[in-house]
Amino acid sequence: MKTTKSLILIAGVFLLTFCTKKIKVEYPVAETVDTVTNYHGTEVADPYRWMEDLNSEMTQNWITEQNKLTNGYLEHIDFQDKLKERLTELWDYEKYSAPSKQGKYYFFSKNDGLQEQSVVYYQEGLDGEPSVFLDPNTFSDDGSISLAGMSYSKDHKYVAYAISKGGSDWREIYTMEIEGNKKLDDKIEWAKFTGMSWYKDGFYYSRYDEPNEENKLKSVNEYQKLYYHKLGTPQSEDRLVMENPDNPKQGYWGWATDDERFLIINIWEGSSNYNLLSYKDLKNGRGIRPIVTQSEARYSVIDNVGDKLLIQTDFEAPNGKVILIDPAKPAKSNWEEVIPESENPIDGVSFVGGKLFVVYLKDANSQVVAFDQNGSKLFDVELPGIGTVSGFGGNKNDKELFYSYTSFTYPSTIFKYDVEKNESELFRKSNVKFDMGGYETKQVFVESNDGTKIPLFITHKKGLELDGNNPTLLYAYGGFNIAMQPSFRLTTIPILENGGVYAMACLRGGSEYGEDWHKAGMLEKKQNVFDDFISCAEYLVDEKYTSPEKLAAQGGSNGGLLVGAVINQRPDLFKVAFPAVGVMDMLRFHKFTIGWAWVPEYGSSDDPNQFEFLYKYSPLHNIKKGTCYPATMVTTADHDDRVFPAHSFKYAQTLQDAQSCDNPTLIRIETKVGHGAGTSTSKTIDLYSDMWAFMFFNMGVSPY
Repeated sequence: MKTTKSLILIAGVFLLTFCTKKIKVEYPVAETVDTVTNYHGTEVADPYRWMEDLNSEMTQNWITEQNKLTNGYLEHIDFQDKLKERLTELWDYEKYSAPSKQGKYYFFSKNDGLQEQSVVYYQEGLDGEPSVFLDPNTFSDDGSISLAGMSYSKDHKYVAYAISKGGSDWREIYTMEIEGNKKLDDKIEWAKFTGMSWYKDGFYYSRYDEPNEENKLKSVNEYQKLYYHKLGTPQSEDRLVMENPDNPKQGYWGWATDDERFLIINIWEGSSNYNLLSYKDLKNGRGIRPIVTQSEARYSVIDNVGDKLLIQTDFEAPNGKVILIDPAKPAKSNWEEVIPESENPIDGVSFVGGKLFVVYLKDANSQVVAFDQNGSKLFDVELPGIGTVSGFGGNKNDKELFYSYTSFTYPSTIFKYDVEKNESELFRKSNVKFDMGGYETKQVFVESNDGTKIPLFITHKKGLELDGNNPTLLYAYGGFNIAMQPSFRLTTIPILENGGVYAMACLRGGSEYGEDWHKAGMLEKKQNVFDDFISCAEYLVDEKYTSPEKLAAQGGSNGGLLVGAVINQRPDLFKVAFPAVGVMDMLRFHKFTIGWAWVPEYGSSDDPNQFEFLYKYSPLHNIKKGTCYPATMVTTADHDDRVFPAHSFKYAQTLQDAQSCDNPTLIRIETKVGHGAGTSTSKTIDLYSDMWAFMFFNMGVSPY
């Protein structure tokens, strides 16, 4: 690797022009190298590839100078502290999860308001006195270690819980005895992309081999293995259940049915969610046997009914259906259809109290229908309104369950549901210190450039004047079969109460309209996603909600890719952009951590045909010098081992090199944080205070 100039890292220089309220930024200068890769006859330069070595002195110096630049810029915004104060005030209320019944105890999490991490409580009966069961705030002094999952033994004696350090996807697993709240000696390391499923006096989990310490946040994750851990024994004695030494990309998710009759093994390879199924009959002790042997659809076992398995699948049903399979006779000719495909896609199925509860999506809103186990419709479940429901889980013999409901103007609220009577009652209401009565949401359908109708939710104050002058945030994701659904977003309140608009688009690539909708936004059709987002932005401008001078684009992960691609293609349409933890280098994403698993969604530069469409939209490779880009704040974190942070590093530096106008292009690099999950309260408040200060300032808006 040959350097083309010596390393010069100059701290950012700030020139504040008070008459225009603009901050002139002088960017640090970074070293370039003459690394060039030949992709099927096309030579592609990668001048900042050295940033992929996160541990090098060069990279660490670059991070330091970029954070110094960003922090210095934000310090010049006089209303940043007001935004932080307001967000802190909004955050300071009790937040609860729905209860989970485990034997005689009910478990739930609660945050008193500003605790860094939520605390797990348990109580005997619904009227019992809650006691602290597990407090993640004791895991670390700064809230950087979070709880990443809990699993209860089927005899309700034990619990396994996973922790994440600094937001990493790596997990450590510990166990506790519920009675007496006693921590046991068991410790599992190097678990990743796994659940914990109890069987008898132990549990199934998946792990990778111990990585090199220096590259544990960067190295490729391959050769996952499924193990069984018995309580009271060291991890070195765990029993290997399944592996495939001939296929490094095959992974496993194992769980035992509630009656401990079957071990179900979901065998996955890549993010398409197409999977294989195997099982072990734990009653007769026979070995592992296949159920589904072709990776051509999704299969998710709901539960067993005696010797047979209820399975949700989209095989020959893009919107999903429920089938019954006898694992001893798994041929497709023996499959029985229980709940047929409908015009609305299935979002989830649970088997509680002898009933199948199916959550459907209707234009991205939740609808719940109850069926008996033979597939006969029993009734619709009445919800509080148009919005999103989560929960409806439980044991097949439970007579009650809990679910949460939310919408853009309806904070998350917990309901208790009587399975037999089909009756819901309010269990716990949110006490957020904000009256949403003065705000409204409407859903419109925007025509994309090929005529496809794209759902767009728009929230703002009632009576908002549509004069094209309202600060507006447009958020979307558009990928990986993930639906964008209505939810109360506390972080957007400072935008709404300062006369702003929050809009959320349901782009192709998600699951809002089933697998066909997903396929319309993946691989060579990824451009549809960008076109959909641009069309929604144009709608907001055309209908006078906002203007290009008051419009911001936001998205994270795959949504960060979306924002990066869109501001390359239409830099004139947005004033501000927030690409967060984004997949920005579409030619090398598969070379780090779990990136290889996204090839079914995106394609791979190793394939000459797929290289062509990846190179055409890759955010990093389509930045053009001499372009006036929106004011951009790239956000990432040092412990993100999902989307390797070098994506954002290389993208941000290249954007700074290309910027031709006064709009700042900054990067905010958080420490002891990963891809987002488990981020502490204080760091979350800091992040959004910085983002909204950056947005308002560059739009020329003075909030509060």
